[in-house]
Amino acid sequence: MKFIKPVFWQSKNIISLSLYPLSIFTLVINLLKKFTSKKNYPIKTICIGNIYLGGTGKTSLAIEVKKLLNDKIKTIFIKKNYPDQLDEVNLLKTHGKVIANNNRNDALNLASKKKYKLAILDDGLQQKNINYNLKIVCFNTEDELGNEYLLPAGPLRESINQLKEYDIAFLNGNKKNNNLYLKLKSINKNLKIFEGSYKPTNLKKFDLGKKYLMFCGIGNPHEFEKTLIKNKFSIKEKIIYPDHYKIPINELNRLKIKAKNEDLSLITTEKDFLRLNRSERKNIKFLQIKLEIKDIKNFKKILITKI
Repeated sequence: MKFIKPVFWQSKNIISLSLYPLSIFTLVINLLKKFTSKKNYPIKTICIGNIYLGGTGKTSLAIEVKKLLNDKIKTIFIKKNYPDQLDEVNLLKTHGKVIANNNRNDALNLASKKKYKLAILDDGLQQKNINYNLKIVCFNTEDELGNEYLLPAGPLRESINQLKEYDIAFLNGNKKNNNLYLKLKSINKNLKIFEGSYKPTNLKKFDLGKKYLMFCGIGNPHEFEKTLIKNKFSIKEKIIYPDHYKIPINELNRLKIKAKNEDLSLITTEKDFLRLNRSERKNIKFLQIKLEIKDIKNFKKILITKI
């Protein structure tokens, strides 16, 4: 889905209140899903998803989980095949094998046939007919729960009370948010909560004495901007596109001309960079970021007990 998160999602206002009656459709759809029978698979499953739509760090966490378990068990990523989300599939492919399929159930059957022992699903918490071995929900510490309304009045894909069905929550971002921690615990006191922060891994490739034009089309562009500023990048201009946006070549050329004329260097995210073909990548650098997990030893122990 290509979209820029509406500002009204972050508060209760005239726009969100006027859309509130339409949220009944999201509520009904999720209620109906609860009546579907759950299927078990020979392969172990870890589903990493979100309730707040977009920009919560689930793909970054999926990659880190794969790294933690890679020497323990034969692992595969599973991603539902959305045509506009090939950037996430390509990012996952840089860290392991991926099955991208229109149907997660078919993907799990295929992974089982190929003798994989663990599937890490990037997204899928709202698919209730799969009995996941471990369910992890991600939140961004800046966005929190928004206005706590369901789509389209707010950013929530399902009721926040669904947390009662999940095992682990991750609070991702460079801002510590104790209020969000307490809110989640008030809904599910047994929920294990971990924190993740974004750390660049290729800073040595950049000249921090230069001035930069930042552009990106991701779910949480302000988190990327904050990471750049925190690491002493001088951002003179920023251009934000919708999530998963594929920049047309004429628009990309205009960006390059603008950067050249104003003596700026172009910087983007790894996901945005992977959307570009080889020739389009010329004179563009991406900041490679990993999710650094606090209390990683305890998190790994929980993972191992589930697989």
